[in-house]
Formats: sequence, C-alpha cells, structure tokens
Amino acid sequence: MCGNSLSGKENRNVMRKSFMLAIVLLLAGFAMAAGGGKDVKLTGYLIDNACAAKNAGDADKIKGHSKGCALMPPCVKSGYSVYSDGKLYKLDKSGNTKAEALLNSSKNDKGIQVTVEGDLDKDTIKVKSISEAS
Repeated sequence: MCGNSLSGKENRNVMRKSFMLAIVLLLAGFAMAAGGGKDVKLTGYLIDNACAAKNAGDADKIKGHSKGCALMPPCVKSGYSVYSDGKLYKLDKSGNTKAEALLNSSKNDKGIQVTVEGDLDKDTIKVKSISEAS
C-alpha cells in the first residue's frame, strides 16, 4: 500500500468529523433563518409601555397620550410601543432610545404619530428607523 493512505479507523474518524461539521453548519443555517424577523414599516401612535399596559383596551387614550407623560422618568424607563392597526408593538432597546429622542424633539404635545421601520420578531420591533409621521 501507499504510505499516504489512511487506515480504516482514521478514515472513519475523518468521515465522522466531516459529517458532524455538516450537521453543525446545517443547524446554524436553520437558526439564522428562524431568527430573522419580518421587515415591517408601521405607522401608529407612540406610547410608553407603562401607560400602554394601563390603557391597552382604550385606543382613544393611547392615541391622545401626552408627550409630557411619556417623558416622565418611570415612563421612559418602561420603554415604548407603537399602537398600529389595533395592536401594540414594543420597541427594542435601540428603538426606545430613538423614540425618546423623537419625543424630546417633537413640537406636538400629545398624540404623536410615528412611522417605524424594522424587523418584527413576535410583538417586538428591532427598530432601524423611527420618524414623526406627517
């Protein structure tokens, strides 16, 4: 036999390692595909999560929520949601920061309507951009 050939045991080990690598790569591909959210662009009303929980069934209160309330420290700490098409969508951490900045710069005192673009994962939007709707 040739000096470079693998023994049966070594050949099985190489095949086993190759098979395991293929399985790991396949599972990683599935995980990446499943983890990706759905791209969305929503227009709705911005509200802090503390007040959203209290007013979940009252669309008029959500739509009329005041900027002053949304910028109170406990409300800022609770994070933000967008009320669109009868549903609340929570913003991710980055979105909360962007929403707070938007509230601080808004000339409106209540009923702040926004357009949010991002990836929807269950009921949370991973915000790419948020702007005040015109």
